[in-house]
Amino acid sequence: MDPAHRATLEAAAETIRSRAYWSPYPEHPRAYDGDGAAAFDALRDRRFELGQPGADGWTGGEVSPYGFPLGIEYAHHDPDVLLGALRAALPAWRDAGPLTRALTCVEILARINGRTDQFAHAVMHTTGQAYPMALQAGGPHAQDRALEAVAYAYAEQTRTPATAAWEKPQGRRGTARLTLEFTPVPRGVALLIGCHTFPTWNGYPGLFASLATGNPVLVKPHPGAVLPLALTVQVARQTLADAGFDPNLVCLAPEHPGEGSARDLALRPEVRIIDYTGSSAFGDWLEENARQAAVFTEKAGVNTVVVHSTADYRGMLANLAFSLALYSGQMCTTPQNLLLPRDGIATDEGHKPYDAVVADLVAAVDGLLADEKRALGLLGALVDERVGARVAAAAETGDVLLASRALHHPDHPGATVRTPLLVAARDREAALREWFGPIGFVVPVDSADDALALLRRTVRDHGAMTVLGHTTSPEVEAGLVAACRDECAQLSLNLTGPVHVNQTAAFADLHGSGGNPAANAALVDGAYITPRFRTVEVRRGA
Repeated sequence: MDPAHRATLEAAAETIRSRAYWSPYPEHPRAYDGDGAAAFDALRDRRFELGQPGADGWTGGEVSPYGFPLGIEYAHHDPDVLLGALRAALPAWRDAGPLTRALTCVEILARINGRTDQFAHAVMHTTGQAYPMALQAGGPHAQDRALEAVAYAYAEQTRTPATAAWEKPQGRRGTARLTLEFTPVPRGVALLIGCHTFPTWNGYPGLFASLATGNPVLVKPHPGAVLPLALTVQVARQTLADAGFDPNLVCLAPEHPGEGSARDLALRPEVRIIDYTGSSAFGDWLEENARQAAVFTEKAGVNTVVVHSTADYRGMLANLAFSLALYSGQMCTTPQNLLLPRDGIATDEGHKPYDAVVADLVAAVDGLLADEKRALGLLGALVDERVGARVAAAAETGDVLLASRALHHPDHPGATVRTPLLVAARDREAALREWFGPIGFVVPVDSADDALALLRRTVRDHGAMTVLGHTTSPEVEAGLVAACRDECAQLSLNLTGPVHVNQTAAFADLHGSGGNPAANAALVDGAYITPRFRTVEVRRGA
């Protein structure tokens, strides 16, 4: 094992305590070899071999949101055989101990990082992310989140010492002595149910948290985004084999079209951990029915912006425009509802009436996307036709303030590219559900108190991954902080520069809170790790 991996692990462990900025994985494209397009093309129109046991046929069907089929086939497997192989691989991995597991995971991530440009093209052509975002979010940022999970896993497993000498004075009877041994013991097979839009960024924390705590992992990718996780499994299996472990510690389980295998796998008694990102309906079903497993879900939420006042009006507008446009709003952290006072807001440019704020926000979005080349690099492509249908439906719920435009992609004419839609909500109820995609609602409010009450109701009833507030009032800021602490939502205040509400940094920021309906776990904290293992004690008389 590379001795540098120990330094990386120690740096990660220190950073989760300091919450400073740090990353071992560069995010600029120039840091990588630039051969990813060729490496991606070499995978197309052929079978992707992993050498797993129990293959009983082939499946595939991924279509790039940029308008062409990938033509890749993956082996389909008998779940009985796969689950048996995963369980058989567990004992040696458990006995290796937390440090060896952590360092092996760091090696897996180092090898993934070496193929970042290939992963970027795989993410781009399964999710619709534009290349710059696919490289950063699908590459180093996802790798950061994975390493963060490994650092937390190592810290939690070593919080209790491996051995201890216990002595209790007994007076005249002398001293009672015991030697104590404590072993972190994995729960069992972990099931990762991948998502379509962020297969690596959302998938890696659970995969590596489970693997680092000793659990074999069965990866069930979304049928539309198999390749990024198939590449991940391929690297993990080779690394584990090179380290002397059974590669079946990590297996891929793609499904046939319409098979719906996630539901069946989730109820298998061998599955003791489930990680899921996706719709609330299936997330709720998992929480209610997969009783044998520790279930970690990230579901739908209604992210809210409270606009009360600002000391940087133009910065606020630019920041909001970028947040609304990034990846066509296809992020669980994208703001949806903008609560704006009917009588306008105080700014550094003087009082701005409601209509002026709306008009200036529309102009900010239009200005951001005026250059089509830049716009394509921000928007990417819609991941599937359901998002486009949602845009059309949202336009019928209120008065359109900014119509969504279709853009032509010169390199990928089959891509569906849409600019953001802004709608003035006719009533609040239409806006009080998630509209996943490039869709935003401007919701008039009567006062700061009205906005805070609506914010509380939204988070409590519908959940939120993010909340953003703009205010120069200490009282309103205190109200925002109190509301988010009471309802357990992550809050950003007065973002007017290069940091946006839909972006979170590994090692520093928590993604989700686990305390409202949008997600039952946070990426990454101790509570995300500790249910994945138990500690077994052995006492010996001395």
